[in-house]
Amino acid sequence: MILLNTVLSANTLPAEAHVLPATHVSYADGLNIKAYINSTSTPTATIRFEGTVIGDDRAPVVASFSSRGPNYASRGILKPDILGPGVNILAAWPTSVENKTNTKSTFNIISGTSMSCPHLSGVAALLKSAHPDWSPAAIKSAIMTTADVVNLARHPIEDEQFVPASIFATGAGHVNPSRANDPGLVYDIQPKDYIPYLCGLNYTNREVGFFLQRRVDCSVESSIPEAQLNYPAFVITFSFQSTSQTYTRTVTNVGDPNSSYIVDVVPPPGIDVLVKPDTLSFTETNQKMQYQVTFSRSASAANNTAVQGFLAWNSSRRSVRSPIAVILQ
Repeated sequence: MILLNTVLSANTLPAEAHVLPATHVSYADGLNIKAYINSTSTPTATIRFEGTVIGDDRAPVVASFSSRGPNYASRGILKPDILGPGVNILAAWPTSVENKTNTKSTFNIISGTSMSCPHLSGVAALLKSAHPDWSPAAIKSAIMTTADVVNLARHPIEDEQFVPASIFATGAGHVNPSRANDPGLVYDIQPKDYIPYLCGLNYTNREVGFFLQRRVDCSVESSIPEAQLNYPAFVITFSFQSTSQTYTRTVTNVGDPNSSYIVDVVPPPGIDVLVKPDTLSFTETNQKMQYQVTFSRSASAANNTAVQGFLAWNSSRRSVRSPIAVILQ
């Protein structure tokens, strides 16, 4: 049997145990095979086994089934956050794939969030072990700001169509555990910081209280726009009439005590980005510093689309990168 991908699955090829001899091909290869079959009355085929091919410099590629953004529940928060290995992963399995009772080969090849999630959970656990004083938000920041945004060929990460993937497919990029262990700067968030964020989402007092397990009065608490949360990414929405928005971020130095970072911005097309100050100089570990970012919609900006860029703080040893997504209405 020749199993052809659908147009939506494109080049994502999960390894699966079939009940009869089969080969699984991409959508494009499937079209070529069908065209050949229809071109002759006596089509022939040969299957040649050449083992496992390693070193594909297209990796990593976003799978067709990987969740996509934007985040409709909270547009100011980037989703997905991060990519992790999730296609054709060697995984523990409770039973034999062949349904044999006398085998000890209790493993399977699995694809999906069930595989990428444990990879990221494992990275988070390793970071917590190496940095016991880091909060969950600091760990998440370290993972996001050090992620890979290019593949092994040094080209932008692609999606299942083999075209550059959108920021709403990659998030901050593909996890890089080694770099995450030494991020230089982190964007930290304490539990109390979420209260004005939740109140800003127009939840009722009762709904916010469910999160916090206590009574909350949002008319007393301060509220903030979603994009003001001290998150290691920016998602900005511009209506047709709006022109500029300003947000503040606080970074904590978890690297060298004496270190300086210079800002580097690649603005999304049609968007002007101004960062003040443009240099952050630290004199001690755990020192905090703030900066402001103003996003302005230029006259050349398109309508009804999304554009992307990034903001990075670079020192002589590190780069702390925050993705920028702008939704233009």
